[in-house]
Amino acid sequence: MPDNPSPSNYKADMPLIPGVGASSRGPRRNPLLPLIIGFLVLGLVILLASRWFTRSRSTETVRVDPPAQMEVPSPAPDPSAALAHATESNPAIAEITDLSKTWSSIDFFIRNNLTGENIPATIVRLPGTSAASPSGYWAFSRKAPYGSCQLEYITDLEKLRKDYDFRAPVHPLVGNPCSRTLYDPLKTASLPGNIWIRGGTIQGSDIRPPFGVEIKIQGKQILAIRSE
Repeated sequence: MPDNPSPSNYKADMPLIPGVGASSRGPRRNPLLPLIIGFLVLGLVILLASRWFTRSRSTETVRVDPPAQMEVPSPAPDPSAALAHATESNPAIAEITDLSKTWSSIDFFIRNNLTGENIPATIVRLPGTSAASPSGYWAFSRKAPYGSCQLEYITDLEKLRKDYDFRAPVHPLVGNPCSRTLYDPLKTASLPGNIWIRGGTIQGSDIRPPFGVEIKIQGKQILAIRSE
């Protein structure tokens, strides 16, 4: 008869479970792990707070002054735009009352039908003549007959003495500042073909007087019909 094992020495074999040790206290945990996790969480909180603060600052309304705008000066008005422009369909340049005084003048433009050019011109009220007659006026092109100079109607007698060295002016004259030639509105000159034109030369070397502009009176209006 086999020996019966002593109850005090009997120990039942326990089945082994994979991954579970024989110790009844379980795996030993690292005591620093909670501290490390706490630092990581704290760092994450600090990082998120920093990003939120930076973003909130960047989205604040910042007053930005608009860039200074350069003031561009308006172009000066063209004085010629206010002058009458005589054309074939609308030749009126003034009214009789506009030239009621002797030696009064008005500047205007007249269209050259051949070239389409607007030519500067001047009309002068002559003394001792009828305001209702075309002969009471002299209209001439301010474009010099030869060259590129522009003629001027001179009412300042001192200017005649100073700029043209004309010693005895008694009434306004027309001058060419380039050649210092002077034309007298009260004198006439003869051109080839026995053509008489107003504005005889009294000083200087220009070949001929200014180109004339034909004038017509219609009611109270003064019309510039055509130029030479």
